[in-house]
Amino acid sequence: MQPLLQQALATVQAIGLEQIFLLLLAPVFAVCMAAEAWYLARRGRQTYSLGQVSTNILLALSHAVADGLAWALVIGLFYGLYRHRLFEIPATWWSAVLLLVLQDFLYYWFHRASHRVRWMWASHVTHHSSETMNLATALRQSLTYPLSGMWVFWLPLAWLGFKPETVILAVAISLGYQFFVHTESLRKLPRWIEAVFNTPSHHRVHHARNPQYIDRNYAGVLIVWDRLFGTYVPEVEAPEYGIVRQIHSRNPLVMMFHEWQDMFRDAARPGPLWQRLKHLWAPPEWVRPGA
Repeated sequence: MQPLLQQALATVQAIGLEQIFLLLLAPVFAVCMAAEAWYLARRGRQTYSLGQVSTNILLALSHAVADGLAWALVIGLFYGLYRHRLFEIPATWWSAVLLLVLQDFLYYWFHRASHRVRWMWASHVTHHSSETMNLATALRQSLTYPLSGMWVFWLPLAWLGFKPETVILAVAISLGYQFFVHTESLRKLPRWIEAVFNTPSHHRVHHARNPQYIDRNYAGVLIVWDRLFGTYVPEVEAPEYGIVRQIHSRNPLVMMFHEWQDMFRDAARPGPLWQRLKHLWAPPEWVRPGA
């Protein structure tokens, strides 16, 4: 009974760390969005609207609830792997830095898969559906991320020897950083920052649907992964935001589930079973032969 109680307490602690961290950041986010809205209004370039912000906040809250429930369901897997960990990693400054770097590396591959595997794109498309780019865009998330398997990408960290609660905190720190790259109010930062970190300029490219920008700049915190793996593109021409098959709806349910509906409809059409199922793991633009 004692081990079960200990794991239950550890689970509450792990999930609580993420939620507390994001709650502490919430006032910072709100102040930054208000400041950006004021700044854009002063320059006649306002991209904020009450409807847009309200919808994005609702999407963010639904994502937070789903994320918390998902962690409660899968945290046992993380503790199971941690009990069979490869290394004893001490709690030091260097292990904290190592965890943040490794989490960011895995985030790159999660993010890249979210664009190249339709099952995962069905969740991520919600975030990309905004046709404007401001800090409130960062809040536009989907509650279906746990279903598409985001948590799977963090499992190796527990197996390596990082405590599950610190893994969850590292994920939250990464997401907190990424809030600040969703803006047009900052143009280019100093060259050394642009060379190492994900910046607003890099992330504007990622959110654009210009042909040369699609599926580029997957970085979370460090842009070095894109440079290493050939997915980096600099911001040259003005980005056009949104998705290729743009939806024009403020209905949160439509935003979160339209691609799931389209994917399953494509998979249900007549044809060989293996080709029908390929709609689940092929890239979003894949078209079945003969379709």
